[in-house]
Amino acid sequence: MSNISKRSLLLAGGAAVLAAILPVAARAQAQVVRNRALFQVTDNDPARWNMILNNMTNLKEGVGSEGVEVELIAYGPGILMLKADSPVKHRIADAMKSGVHVNACQNTMTGMKLTPADMPAGDRLRASGVVEVMKKQQQGWAYIRS
Repeated sequence: MSNISKRSLLLAGGAAVLAAILPVAARAQAQVVRNRALFQVTDNDPARWNMILNNMTNLKEGVGSEGVEVELIAYGPGILMLKADSPVKHRIADAMKSGVHVNACQNTMTGMKLTPADMPAGDRLRASGVVEVMKKQQQGWAYIRS
């Protein structure tokens, strides 16, 4: 067998292996990609807070809890949603138990003279809520303002 024939046979075999592997690799990659959604809360309105919490639940149910990463960012008057006396504090706790990360804006907290101890419903502090929204959008997160 000539060198050209051996090389052609080797190339054809390699192409066949790639043809078999690539679809499997593509499916594995598709399974790794997660849906990511950031919900913004800036209103001091318990009815809107409940709507946002309902939307987060609906998203997780619609996509499947394992197929979505959900975060909430509260700033401005919306930060009051995270306070110890919030009418939705139990719903926030349930959302966090289901894997939702709750972000509180440090700028807003400073402006309202709030401390992390005042905000038991939040699990993460962010320097700026607006900057956090921008960064998440740049990273490809869906931005949802209800």
